[in-house]
Amino acid sequence: MNERPPSDSRDTPTLGSQTSPSGYQRYSVAPDAEPWEPKSEPPRSRTRRVLLIAGSVFLGSILIGILSLLAIFYRYSSDLPNVHQLGKTYAPPQMTRILARDGTLLGSIFTERRTVVPLSSLPDHVKTAFLAAEDAGFFEHRGLNYLGLVRALVQNLRSGSVRQGGSTITQQVVKNVLLSSSRTYERKVKETVLAFRIERELTKEQILEIYLNQIYFGHGRYGIEEAARVHFGKRSSELTLPEAALLAGIVAAPERFSPQKDRERALKRRHYVLDQMRKKGFMTPEVFEVADKSPLWTLPAVETESDIAPEIVERARRALEQQLGEVARRGGYTVTTSIDPGLQEKARTALRKGLDDYMARHKLAPPFTLKKRNLWGELSKGKLRRHGIYLGSVVRADDEQGILEVDVAGRRGQVRVLQEERYNPGRLAPSKLFGEGAAVRVRVKDDPDEGDDPLELGLELGPEGALVALDARTLDVVALVGSYEALPGGLDRSTQARRQPGSSFKPVVYGAALEAGKVTAATVFEFDDPKAETKKRLTLREGIAQSDNRVAIETLHRVGAKNVIDFGRRVGFLGKLGEGDSLALGAYESTPLEMAQVFSVFCRGGQLGTPRFILSVESGSGPVEMPPRPEDKPVVRPEVAYLMTDLLTSVVKTGTGRRAQSLGRPVAGKTGTTNKAKDAWFVGFSTDYIVSVWVGYDDALPLGPGESGAVSALPIWTEFMRRASEGKPAIEFARPPGLVEVQIDPDTGLLAPYGDTKGRSELFLAGTEPTQISGTFGEAAPSAPEESEPSPSRSEDSEGASPSEAAREEEAGEVDGEP
Repeated sequence: MNERPPSDSRDTPTLGSQTSPSGYQRYSVAPDAEPWEPKSEPPRSRTRRVLLIAGSVFLGSILIGILSLLAIFYRYSSDLPNVHQLGKTYAPPQMTRILARDGTLLGSIFTERRTVVPLSSLPDHVKTAFLAAEDAGFFEHRGLNYLGLVRALVQNLRSGSVRQGGSTITQQVVKNVLLSSSRTYERKVKETVLAFRIERELTKEQILEIYLNQIYFGHGRYGIEEAARVHFGKRSSELTLPEAALLAGIVAAPERFSPQKDRERALKRRHYVLDQMRKKGFMTPEVFEVADKSPLWTLPAVETESDIAPEIVERARRALEQQLGEVARRGGYTVTTSIDPGLQEKARTALRKGLDDYMARHKLAPPFTLKKRNLWGELSKGKLRRHGIYLGSVVRADDEQGILEVDVAGRRGQVRVLQEERYNPGRLAPSKLFGEGAAVRVRVKDDPDEGDDPLELGLELGPEGALVALDARTLDVVALVGSYEALPGGLDRSTQARRQPGSSFKPVVYGAALEAGKVTAATVFEFDDPKAETKKRLTLREGIAQSDNRVAIETLHRVGAKNVIDFGRRVGFLGKLGEGDSLALGAYESTPLEMAQVFSVFCRGGQLGTPRFILSVESGSGPVEMPPRPEDKPVVRPEVAYLMTDLLTSVVKTGTGRRAQSLGRPVAGKTGTTNKAKDAWFVGFSTDYIVSVWVGYDDALPLGPGESGAVSALPIWTEFMRRASEGKPAIEFARPPGLVEVQIDPDTGLLAPYGDTKGRSELFLAGTEPTQISGTFGEAAPSAPEESEPSPSRSEDSEGASPSEAAREEEAGEVDGEP
């Protein structure tokens, strides 16, 4: 057997074998052997390896982050708003101002109170004030403030939510114009992308202009122009440096920094903005000192809107939408109307006084305690409808809540009496206004078919009224009142409520007959008089002055209904007209505006014109073209128009309009009272104004005993004309050629004998004057024309009195006479 050569145990480790409990052999270093150590790596190589690994991880993280950001930006960039045309198509909601003819603000129409102005109209200190306060580096960056973004990101991560934005002016434009103002990471990503895009598409000046017109300044005002108006009562182009700094400081927190809420805080904020302007080099230290020490003057009253003409504001709104469509609703227009604010106020005052006087005549004043009023009739029964007017009874007065509980046809309703300014001007408690069980007229505001009781009710104790005044020369609408209350959006009875004009329509009948030569001012009408043995005789002039229905119906028969309807259409009557006798009595409905236009034909020498409400419309880019106004056209011969005017002066001189004599100037007009005095009118004119007045209940309730056009409407007309004519000379109506004046016998309508003291002067169309001298009484009264139409029956559509009804109700024939 060969033996292994001897070895040094120190150089070669000796392996021993051991048997594991499981039977497997395992090897280990002999106990006496030295341990083996691997050969060590140089320190520099190890450092290099660590750096390489760390660098790879870092670069990989950056790459992953970039790819993630690109993925996020790609995801939120696919459906973003298009900014390509923003500079050209920026059209935010703006205010539309409705002005009187002298520039007085009558009202505004808006969804946002904003008026867009060009950047070029603003002084430089206005622009730099906002830059210093909001984004001093605006003209240097490309839409983002990276330092601000990092600062905001740190703050947001600390708070766990989006609290700070680090927004530039560009980003604020994106947020306010293109996106919502929600504070989310998604919106912030979109904002960043759009900010880059806007900077590529728009100039810095365009971005700044959008910003200044878009931002909110508090008090419901948007944009620099409205902020200047509400805080300083001036245009943005007129702002001083201290004022501009104050407005620039408001933007960060409009309600907190408003000078109208906290003057001291607003001044501190102004100081901050001025100091920023100094530090950024926008002003010298000397200018800063002067501006910083300037006082904050007491703010003038905010631009006020008059409440005297809500009717014209609403009409202007409808006219704009009719002409411009949906674009009109975006606003930004200035509409100058024909309204004279002084005359408008006089008209409203006269109407209210007249309606208050009616209430006093019928003792409609608190406390209301009567359980039954003959004026109002019986308690209402049956089904209720929204906006319907009913008679109910008071159940309970709740003074603590200011509520009057009312039973209406078995339904329970409530009236908030402190909101009833017309009927409760003294703000009386409900128990002081009405007694329990008292009758009360109410309007249902709610839909009775929807919801449970109590229904919301409003008081309807007295009648309503309307007044329209036209300039006699231009036919501009200088005053228009459609209600007592002057509520925005309320019913305008001057243009929207069609009511029977009654006897105020009769000039159309007489005008047609005069034009056709069927009657003259001296034509005598003869009727049976039950109060006397002899027949009653009236000339046409007397019949017009006394508003005799029999004269009107006989005249209709002589001229023919078709000729009257044709004449009515020519002079501007637009409503339905039938051929029955009721045509002569004004049974077909009209509006106060329409009746004023009809009478304007007589006042203006036979010329038919279109009443004008709107003088001009301006937008930010210049005048807006509105439909052209139709040219005036002759529809009646001047001499016929003048003769009709002269006949209407007799209404004032000797007839139902005698109260207007107090004006002390030439006026002409006609009273009108419908059956049971449901409507009362007076329509008349001077050489200055054409004015139409209507009074009545909305539900056609009779006005009551003693009421008529002469009592209910004429005092309103006279009061307005008195105040409107102050300082104006009294001018006679101009008489055209084609008329002759002769002395007549009023009993026969023929020429008065020489020296007859009963004779009077009368006016005729040339060629129609009498040539026969009057003899004994009754021998030469003109007979009716051979061809006359039979008396048509009353129209079913009319509520006016039929001839028999008129004869029964007014045996004396004085429809509009004073009681």
